[in-house]
Amino acid sequence: MPNLPAVLVIDDEKSLRDFVRINLEVRGYNVTVASNGLDGLNIFQSQHVDLVILDIMMPNLDGLETTRRIRQISIVPVIILTALGEESDKIKAFDLGADDYLTKPFGIGELLSRVKSVLRRARWSDAMPEQESLVCQEITADLVRHRVSILGQEIDLTPTEFNLLVYLMRNTGKTLSHRAILQNVWGPEYGDEAEYLRVYMGKLRQKVEKDPLQPKYIQTERGIGYRFES
Repeated sequence: MPNLPAVLVIDDEKSLRDFVRINLEVRGYNVTVASNGLDGLNIFQSQHVDLVILDIMMPNLDGLETTRRIRQISIVPVIILTALGEESDKIKAFDLGADDYLTKPFGIGELLSRVKSVLRRARWSDAMPEQESLVCQEITADLVRHRVSILGQEIDLTPTEFNLLVYLMRNTGKTLSHRAILQNVWGPEYGDEAEYLRVYMGKLRQKVEKDPLQPKYIQTERGIGYRFES
């Protein structure tokens, strides 16, 4: 069986590390583990990693700070692990650049689904585009180089942010439901994760709008979804 992408698992709970490692390894993934954020960062900086799975509550560097530091140097997908009731931590993690989350305890089916989804979104960004660029007024999305610029000034987007903006731009003028956006950007197994859209739309507005509180491009259709306007 050929190796699938390299996964770095960072968690101070050995039983959970072993659960994730074993279940991914038997399916061909190349898995490396670390017991705290500092060790995880050292591994991340010293070897090739395609996906990071990390817990929020860890010694020597918690998951939120680890995610922030990863995002300073890389756009590699990040999945965070949270306990029930840690809604505010999920939002913080998304704000820092996490791509998805798993709520503990979770089963192997959910783990594999989330891993495949974030890796699929990352690969979608690398797929050969049907056209070279999308242009909506001041915004240009370069589909070949996976870059976005506003009036010629390049802005930094994660793969998920890039995919989301491109999907909105491809459907300029159309009101897109929450479910349609989630299933087209995150994957067909998504649909009810409203917090994803709230956070990511807010992040996109911060990056592409002159006044995020009075957006020119990304419009909210209350109770329905969003619309990208040119």
